[in-house]
Amino acid sequence: MWNSSSMAQFLLLALADRRELQLLHFWLFLAISLAALLANGLILSAVACDHHLHTPMGFFLLNLSLTDLGCICTTVPKAMHNSLQNTTTISYKGCAAQVFLLVFFLGEEYFLLTIMCYDRYVAICKPLHYGTLLGSRACAHMAAAAWATGFLNALLHTANTFSLPLCQGNALGQFFCELPHILKLSCSHSGYLREIGLLGVTACLAFSCFIFIVFSYVQIFRAVLRIPPEQGRHKAFSTCLPHLAVVSLFLSTVMFAYLKPPSISSPSLDLALSVLYSVVPPALNPLIYSLRNQELKDALRKLISGCFSEVINFPSSACYGPH
Repeated sequence: MWNSSSMAQFLLLALADRRELQLLHFWLFLAISLAALLANGLILSAVACDHHLHTPMGFFLLNLSLTDLGCICTTVPKAMHNSLQNTTTISYKGCAAQVFLLVFFLGEEYFLLTIMCYDRYVAICKPLHYGTLLGSRACAHMAAAAWATGFLNALLHTANTFSLPLCQGNALGQFFCELPHILKLSCSHSGYLREIGLLGVTACLAFSCFIFIVFSYVQIFRAVLRIPPEQGRHKAFSTCLPHLAVVSLFLSTVMFAYLKPPSISSPSLDLALSVLYSVVPPALNPLIYSLRNQELKDALRKLISGCFSEVINFPSSACYGPH
């Protein structure tokens, strides 16, 4: 039995055995990460630059894009490095940092999605109180609470997990460091129970958020169905669909990854599910929101056209100067 801090490194799960497939995974992850960086960067720029998006939903969307960037940058760069260098190792500090950041950003994303659900609930069910309930101060407090809760949750889990003595080697059955796979290496009964207790508290908090989301959407759909079709029922639905799609994608992949029966578990399935909940949503969330949000599409169109016009006009203005 030894403490995890005495380990120099952990061994991650190889994405593939053949060199050709490793390089294929590298290029695939590179494409996904670049798409996520570009899409979320455009969202951040559009929300920051367009005053039409200086709304509570725009503010929370900006925070969500920051969270998505954090998620994609936590796991993908190391996976790309290992595929390119044909290695599976990660240092002890690097593994601890991955666990902390992944728990932090995933928790933060879930809390933000819950807050964004509240935004939609107030906008549709209590429109006359929208400015009061979701003023700039209230939005800042809710976002700060989400970031602080995610940080504290990640800190507790990481500190407890990496203080456990390990006796099952250092091989993790995942392509990044993840709490359940590290706990499998532990042989401390008391430490394991302590972590299970922390996971229970986190699960209760997550379930409370889930119940709130379900209750809110029940109220939203009841309110929308009472709106006559000619008075904007379709518009009310369209403002909720992006958020509902993002929540469904996030929750379905995370819940199936962690709650699936052990009888159907396999390394390839676990690998596919981990990619689905840690890599795919950060790349798809900006696309989902931009498809249904006309103001966001207009802001992105103006931002992209402005960038292109500056690039096209730059040589002439630089070479010839103003006339």
